[in-house]
Amino acid sequence: MNPILEICKLNVVRGKKPVLTNMAMRLEAGKTVALLGPNGAGKSSLVLAMAGVLPIISGTITLDGRDLANRPPDVIRRAGVAAILEGHQVLTDLTVEENLRVAGFYLGQAELMVELQQAYGIFPELRELRKRLAGALSGGQQQMVVVAQALMARPRFILADELSLGLAPLIVKRLMSVLEALARKGCGILLIEQFTHVALRLADYVYVVNRGRVHFQDLPAEVKAKPSVLQEAYLAGDFEIAKA
Repeated sequence: MNPILEICKLNVVRGKKPVLTNMAMRLEAGKTVALLGPNGAGKSSLVLAMAGVLPIISGTITLDGRDLANRPPDVIRRAGVAAILEGHQVLTDLTVEENLRVAGFYLGQAELMVELQQAYGIFPELRELRKRLAGALSGGQQQMVVVAQALMARPRFILADELSLGLAPLIVKRLMSVLEALARKGCGILLIEQFTHVALRLADYVYVVNRGRVHFQDLPAEVKAKPSVLQEAYLAGDFEIAKA
């Protein structure tokens, strides 16, 4: 049976304000789930909670029958859940390779070398840049480092929060192709993406959220067929589904 990462009745508060209320979601290995919704809907809060960064008031996040809710981030990563947080978050004062080594700190030396070579195989550019400080890289190169860091965790599930934010279309296409390849190899992907047409093209299933709750869920074709669902979720009527 394929691994399933399941979120059940998740409640999260930030600054005394509820940001997730009874959130429920399923991620399956080898499948891509798109999480859509306006700014402030709770998408990033969900990723932070799943990654162990944001405290959970109640609810469960289970993988292989084990509840990962409120577990430390390193425990969650070792369980096979790697988060790519919004904002090209690299260790700017470390080199590219040092960033990757830090991400795989719990691996043995032989395992670490294997994962490094695999990361460089996916992003050959990083091999050439491995001795350069991460803070000196372009935004696209930094995002490659961030994705490579996630891969060092040998993830079964990747939580990707606004991977394309601020990047050129060519880099976005490159990064999305990496996620597609990972899904084909059996990795489950949670994709939060500003380009809705990109998310709907990649997704096997879609959740639309607003105000910390699931507003709608269905197959991508059904979401495309019901543009009013997204228009209502985005609260303005000024949002349109971009054509694929």
